[in-house]
Amino acid sequence: MSICQKTAHELHELLSKKEISATELMQNILLRIDQVEDKVRAFVLKPEQDNASSKAQDMDKILNQGEGPVPLAGLPMVFQDNICTKGIRTTAASKMLENFIPPYSATVAEKMQQAQAILIGKTNLDEFGLGSSTESSFFGPTRNPWNQEYVPGGSGGGTAAAIAADEAVFALGSDILKSAAFCGVVGFKPTYGWVSRYGLVGTSSSLEQIGPVTKDITDCAWVLNELVGRDLKDTVSSEMQKPDFRGFLTGEVRGLKIGLPKEYFAGEMDDEIKALVLAAVKQLESLGAVIEEVSLPQTTYAQSAYQIIAAGEAGSVMGRYEGVRFGYHREDAQDIESHYRLSRSEGFGLAVKRQIILGTHVLSKGNIDTYYMNALKTRTLIRQDFDQAFQKVDLLVSPTCFKPAFKLGGGTENLSYTNPELATMTSSLAGIPAISLPCGFRQGLPVGMQFMGQAFNDGKLLQAAFAYEQEAKWMLNKPNLSGEGQ
Repeated sequence: MSICQKTAHELHELLSKKEISATELMQNILLRIDQVEDKVRAFVLKPEQDNASSKAQDMDKILNQGEGPVPLAGLPMVFQDNICTKGIRTTAASKMLENFIPPYSATVAEKMQQAQAILIGKTNLDEFGLGSSTESSFFGPTRNPWNQEYVPGGSGGGTAAAIAADEAVFALGSDILKSAAFCGVVGFKPTYGWVSRYGLVGTSSSLEQIGPVTKDITDCAWVLNELVGRDLKDTVSSEMQKPDFRGFLTGEVRGLKIGLPKEYFAGEMDDEIKALVLAAVKQLESLGAVIEEVSLPQTTYAQSAYQIIAAGEAGSVMGRYEGVRFGYHREDAQDIESHYRLSRSEGFGLAVKRQIILGTHVLSKGNIDTYYMNALKTRTLIRQDFDQAFQKVDLLVSPTCFKPAFKLGGGTENLSYTNPELATMTSSLAGIPAISLPCGFRQGLPVGMQFMGQAFNDGKLLQAAFAYEQEAKWMLNKPNLSGEGQ
């Protein structure tokens, strides 16, 4: 296994024993990016070689003076390009913000800096996170590292692809469950409010959450330890104390009650995906977990509620991009009305325009009660479904996506949120934690399995996921991008 393929905790051990320096690690990562980035196109902002090397050399000086590196010290990492970074371009993959340089950093960016991780680049996503394949990015689509004819999922496709292709050790992104499943890596969406959203360029503030993308579950626990915590800059930030998430990596699931929501295994699910997930559930049962079927009857209405809430929030939030204070603007506009019209019509792509139009419609007088308020009521019912289920079981398990990755240009961009994402929509509506991890392959492409848990019980997800991962070891499989073999 090459240096680039190693996990964060493996690299930490090498750095601790001084068997490798941060500079050597950075050189390996930069070489890897040179080798594979043209095939994957994961980055919006690629690393500047001299700058990245200089940061690594500075880190070596710190490491040589200290008693030993903290867990993430010296590890090259990436942010999805909707996480603000002071002095570094942050585009949200949109022409509207193509040249936007934030005057401040997101709280999670500051936390990673305090953890001594080294930011090397910003990764691609669907424009403003609106999409399911990363094809709506102004900078062009990212490709799935396992087969470059296929999408990496969305909206955080570049983020998951970069980790799958070993172009960074770990990443932070939003809306990353589906792309983690399509790219065969671990994606974690924490309980809403447990990780600060301050500095996230989002469109749906009640649905989006920042989380880690990693190569295995242990790395996920390590990154969560640094991310979770109260932030006074985020009005919905929770005061709930965090545990040491590494303590959940026991490999023990004996007696853990895992629910199978029957609504998630019905309908138009791909047969091979269903078989892989159920085989994984059997494996958990053989380890001592107790499997029980449960029902989440309001699931039927989740997609409609999600679309309406997401559109309503996006329609409101996107009003700030008028090209006056910041963002793309037409300098030759004759008056203020044409300035707004030209700047917004040229600065936004199709997916964003569609979301604004839909959002304006559902929030308009006469429609807000019919659509938006009823969607909020449905959201409450969905949350109550989960509350009742978690009175019977500790966790829920389902496929992360009901359908496999699709070919570039052949997907769902005409409908940004469609059934393959239903399994990830419900956890966002309820604000509960969810994790996606690999559970097999279908025709050479990874398949993801999802655990969902009660709010602030994020550790239990890691417990079950780690136990399965240690048995199945799907994380040892690597895409063949440069002829080095799997």
